[in-house]
Order: sequence, then C-alpha cells, then structure tokens
Amino acid sequence: MSNPRRDFDVKQILRIRWRWFGHATSPPPGPEPLHEPLHELFSGRTSGGGGGAGSSSRCEPPRSPAISGSNDAATSGDGKLAESSGHATTSVTTVTARSSACPRSASQHECGSAPRPSPAHSRSALDIGSVSGSASTEHGSTDGNQGDEENNNNNNAAAAAAAVESDSSSCRTSNSSATLSSCVSMEPCVPDELFQSHSHAEHTFRRMETYLRTRKLCDVVLLAGDRRIPAHRLVLSSVSDYFAAMFTSDVREAKQEEVKMEAVDPDALWVLVQYAYTGRLELREDTIESLLSAACLLQLSAVVQACCTYLMKQLHPSNCLGIRSFADAQGCQDLHKVAHNYTMEHFMGVMKNQEFLLLPASEVEKLLASDDMNVPDEETVVSALLSWVRHDPPTRQSQLPGLLAHVRLPLLKPQFLADMEGNPLLRDSVECQRLVMEAMKYHLLPERRPLLQSPRTRPRKATVGALFAVGGMDATKGATSIEQYCLRRDSWRQVAVMSGRRLQFGVAVLDDRLYVVGGRDGLKTLNTVECYNPRSKSWSIMPPMSTHRHGLGVAVLEGPMYAVGGHDGWSYLSTVERWDPQARQWSFVASMATPRSTVGVAVLNSKLYAVGGRDGSSCLKSVECFDPHTNKWSACAPMSKRRGGVGVATWNGFLYAIGGHDAPASSLTSRLSDCVERWHHCAWAVPAHVWSLLNCDAAAASACRLHGDPCTVASSHSFSLWNQEDGTT
Repeated sequence: MSNPRRDFDVKQILRIRWRWFGHATSPPPGPEPLHEPLHELFSGRTSGGGGGAGSSSRCEPPRSPAISGSNDAATSGDGKLAESSGHATTSVTTVTARSSACPRSASQHECGSAPRPSPAHSRSALDIGSVSGSASTEHGSTDGNQGDEENNNNNNAAAAAAAVESDSSSCRTSNSSATLSSCVSMEPCVPDELFQSHSHAEHTFRRMETYLRTRKLCDVVLLAGDRRIPAHRLVLSSVSDYFAAMFTSDVREAKQEEVKMEAVDPDALWVLVQYAYTGRLELREDTIESLLSAACLLQLSAVVQACCTYLMKQLHPSNCLGIRSFADAQGCQDLHKVAHNYTMEHFMGVMKNQEFLLLPASEVEKLLASDDMNVPDEETVVSALLSWVRHDPPTRQSQLPGLLAHVRLPLLKPQFLADMEGNPLLRDSVECQRLVMEAMKYHLLPERRPLLQSPRTRPRKATVGALFAVGGMDATKGATSIEQYCLRRDSWRQVAVMSGRRLQFGVAVLDDRLYVVGGRDGLKTLNTVECYNPRSKSWSIMPPMSTHRHGLGVAVLEGPMYAVGGHDGWSYLSTVERWDPQARQWSFVASMATPRSTVGVAVLNSKLYAVGGRDGSSCLKSVECFDPHTNKWSACAPMSKRRGGVGVATWNGFLYAIGGHDAPASSLTSRLSDCVERWHHCAWAVPAHVWSLLNCDAAAASACRLHGDPCTVASSHSFSLWNQEDGTT
C-alpha cells in the first residue's frame, strides 16, 4: 500500500509545475513536427539517456490534444496516486525533465512575445503526469498483491518524487529569475508626459470673476465719481499697463486700499474692470467714445484697437468730422487717418451736414488747403466756404479773407468769378477783392500765366482730370484694354475694353469723351472711329474717316479734331482730315509739305504742330505748324535730332518732344534718341527760334499733360522742350 503523504507530495509537485511552467510557448520555426506523438514519448527510446537529451534540446511542451489522460485516470479509486513500476518511473522522470526544460528555454527566449496560454494547452504538464501515473497503474496491476514489488515501487516512487522535487526547485530558481527579468523587459518604456489643461485659464478667471462679484479677496477699491469698484490688484496689473505701473512701483497708490480715478467715466471703468476678468466687451454707439477714452488712459491696447475698428465701420458724412477730431484728441493715429481720408473722399456729403458748419476756422482752413479733397470743380469749394460763413456771419466774416486765400480762384470759370465780385460777403473786404482780381487777370491775360503761378493756380488732384492708357502691345501682340490712373489715389484700374485689337492708332479727348481713331488690326489698316464715355462707361461707333490710316497723329484744336498723316498700307500720307463734332462728319484740310507716319502732334497757342515722324526713307527732324484760320501749314525750326515715333505734349507754353527713333523701323541700326532739346524763342536774337540740347535721365516714348501739372513722361530715353515765349526752364 502506498504512502498517502508521499502520494500527496507528488501530486502537489505536479500541480505546482503546471501552474508555473504549463503555459504555451511559441514553437521555433523548422521543418520538423512541433511535438512528438504520445507513443514515441513513452517508447523505449525515451527511457534511454539519448532520448532525454534529444527531447530537452527541442524545448517544446507536448500538445494537450495528443495526450489522452486526466487527473482522474492518474489516481486510484480512493483518490490516491496510482502505484507505478520501474519502467513507468523512468517515463515520468523523462517527461518531467522535458516539461521542466521547455518553460525555462521559452522564458529565456520567447517570454516577451509569447501570447497568454489557451485553456487547452495549459493543462499539458498535468496531463503528461497523469498519463505516466496511469501507465504505472497498468504495469502494477498484474502483481499488485506482492509485498516486495510494492516496496520496490514505493522506493522507486520516492526516488522519482525526490528527483522531481530537486528538478522543480532548480526550475523554480532559474525560471523565476529568468521570467522576472523577461517580464521586466516586456513592459513598454513610458516617456515623461506634460499635462496641460486647456480650460485652466478660463476656469481660473471665471472663479476670479465670482470673487469679484461677491467681493471676496478684493484688495483695492477704485473710486470713480460716486462709484466704488472693488477689484484685485493682480488681475488689473496683468491686463493694464497703467495699473501695472501703479501697483508695482513705489508710489502712493501702490499701498492704498482705495485709489481715486480722475477724468474717467464710472460706467466705462466698471466695464473695463469686468473685461479684465472676462475678456468680453460690448461695444455700443452710445458708450463707444467714453469707453475708448478710458481704454486709452488705462493703456488697454486691445480694447483701443477694437473701439477704433468699431468707429471705422460707423463712419458717415454726418459724423466723420467728429470722429476725426475725437481720434486726434485721443492720439489714435490710425483712426484719425481713416476718418480724414473718408472726409476727403466724401466731402460733397460732408459739406452739407451740421458738423461742417460747426467746425472752427482752423479746421476749415486745413480742409481748404488740402489737395486731396474730392470735388468735381473749385466752384464746389467756394460754395462750401460761403455756406460756412453764412452760418455765423458776425463772427466768421472777418475770417473769410484768410480762408479764401486757400481756394483756387484762378481755376474758377469766368462767369462764376464775375458773380463773386458782387457778393455781399466779399464786397467790403479789400483782401477778398484783390484775390478776385488776381483770378480775373489769370483768365484775361493767358500769355502771362507763367508769371502768375502760385499755390492758387495749382489744381486739386480730383480736378486735374483722368489719365488713360489705351491699348498697346502685350503678349498677344495687341492689348484691347483701357486703364485709368487716379492721381488722388495713386492707382491704376481697368475701365473699358475696345471692340477689337488696334495698333498704331490715334487717341484724343473731345467733349469729355475718349476717341480712338484709325490704326491697324494686324491684317489691314483701319479708318474706323470708336468713342468711349467715362461717365456712362459706354462705347459708341462714330462715322469713319475717308482714308485708312495707321501711325497717324490726332489732336483737338478749338473744337474740331484733326487726324494727321500716317500710312494707308501702301504709302506714307501727308493728308489731314478734320472731324466736326457739330456736323458729325470728316473733311479734308490743307496737306502737310512732307508725308509723315508715326508723327507727334500737339496744340500750342491755337496752332497745330506736327513734329518728326518717318517719310519712308528716314526719320525726320523737321517740324510743321498748321493755322486753322488760314488753312495753311508753315515750316518751323527743325529739331537737332531725327525722331520717328516721337511723343509730343505741351505745358505752360512749352512743347515737349519725347523719345523716338532715329532711323526707319526696317533699319537694324535704329536706336532710341538719347538727347534733350529745347527750342527757345527770343525776339532779340537771330535767329528768333533756337533749339538747344539739355541733359535728361528720362526714359519715355510718349508724353501727356495733366491740367496745371508738368508734362508727364514715361518710357523714353530723352525729350525735347520747346519754349515759344521768353524765359527759361
């Protein structure tokens, strides 16, 4: 009979081994089968030394489904472990060695990646022990009543138990350390983390706002008028530079529990204190000025910017002057600039509102002296000034002469000047009468205008007129767009598009309309005429010329428009056509003495001048002059240089010939003219008309003139200046 204590110890050892080492391990790759069959495991090979060594080298636990055994089969009917023969003992020892070697190897190499064992595989070690015990029971059943065999079996079982205990203890020692080290290395390396609450500031300031409303932890009281406003120094200092300087420096207010705020609206101060806690602000039209004033005092830059932006959106001709004055008083330069520009842009509406009539004389003077005032004519400015004086005549009439000096009286229409002379507000003022007479002389003596130049003869930017750039060459060999330049805004913008492509055409302004005459479309020379109305932004087709012309010159002289010279596609032309706007028809006038294409044309002193150009063989330096009253052309002194494709304009009695080429376009040696000439008329000199060379760095190929301004030059290497009057430039 077996010893119950010893049987219990063996079963307990097997259970411990199963708990510690019975988990499944990942099988190593290889062509051999992962586990040995059950009949090979318990065959005679496994009893020998070579079998044990070979199985331990594989380090694999046998699969549970291949073993048909259980704890119930390994025990006898009374629950004790069945007796085993010597052969079975050897098998148990061998299997135990296999199971003890495998988890150790697996824990050393594959613990980090092995998955958790499934229930089917977790019983493998216990099942092997049970099968071995079953085999022992079968061998011992033939001779179970013999005492000697029982003693031998018990001795063998004790020996086997001792071997298992010894091997289990060694496995526990080695495998536990290996498993611990492997499990430690299996844990992911967690980096240091930085936690940040995105709602921390919001929650903190919300709590501070609660303390403000309940008057808890407040350490300062602001006194504004009759209002007492509790607050926290730390919050106020963190938002306002004004309070930061007050509470962090060595001043008296830094230690006072109550601080008196001078010249601050109590309601605006309370709103700004609330803003310090909440960051929210309500902008209203009725409180915006007091709020901006308090924000400027407390140096709340964000609030100042928000208030200025709000006021910019509220600008209107009825309030822009008041906002401009308020911005100037508060030192808000951006708001002042925007309000001033708005006033200049909408002066026609501003002059009709009460704010303009209530302006002091100094502010009115600034407006009248500005060149940026957007008015259609100078008569509008005079009307605005007289309406301001009539609002308070006893006080303001004495200030009228000083203000009238800033009005461009010489640029008024003669009829308007005649009416001003008899105005009751001007009649009794000697200075006003002198200014009116100066303006009349400017109209009565046009030849003396160069001597009558003053700030009053300089037109405002809005009354100068518009500059148009028509067509030209682009990437498609001919632009059809028309762009307009605004001198007051200093910007270009596209305003119209021609009906088709035109090259080498003529352009003139007649009755505030833009005429595009002749040219070529790339295939043929044109005689068509288009008219653009800038006011209605519309095009109209005019009657065509009698002759097809490109490279012609066009100018307006005393009403009619002239088309001079050009090329008809076959020959160079000397003929001239005149457009009568009243009869709306073209007619021929006297022809030039020389055929001219790409000729420069300008009007000076009621005469039409044809300058330079090409005659087919060379570029010309000759100049001809047409008198419409005699219908004759006469030769003038030639230029010093040949100029084809020359740009010509007049200003203040001078004729400007700008740029051009010195050889025909077909010549490879053609180059831009690089000198400046001036034709000076001296009655006492012989000859009376003299061309002289001047230095110039200009680079233009065309010229134009804005009323009252010097000639505008663009894209030329040189220009010529012709002065018909005595004087210098």
